[in-house]
Amino acid sequence: MARVKIDLPVSFSFATEIPVRITDLNYGGHVGNDTVLSIIHEARMQFLHQYGCTEMNFGGAGMIMSDVGIEFKQELFYGDVIKASVAMEEISKVSFVLYYKLEKEINSRLVLVAAARTGMVCYNYETKKMAAFPEAIKQHFII
Repeated sequence: MARVKIDLPVSFSFATEIPVRITDLNYGGHVGNDTVLSIIHEARMQFLHQYGCTEMNFGGAGMIMSDVGIEFKQELFYGDVIKASVAMEEISKVSFVLYYKLEKEINSRLVLVAAARTGMVCYNYETKKMAAFPEAIKQHFII
């Protein structure tokens, strides 16, 4: 069986801390896979917020997730604080990829707990069609 392998970018333009809540735990006593998806959603929202954007107003367009991949490396437990880093790459006419690096501190060093990527498509929710990547947003992300 082929395993998901996420090749993370070298640098990330944004990082935030997200604490693990008691409600994030599953019956195994650790953070469940569905919660990791929610954690990267929170990281994405905070990433967009720093540019004055939301998923519904991304420089005039909306966005919709077209695919997701998560590579799990370590368990997360109640009380852990996740350092969630986000980077945008692979910008095209209508889409882009967001990469997520989730880390926690173990023995005074950051350890990768999960790597993820989401394929995002610019979307017009009124017409229900893809939209162009907003020119006003490109200046923030293209170096």
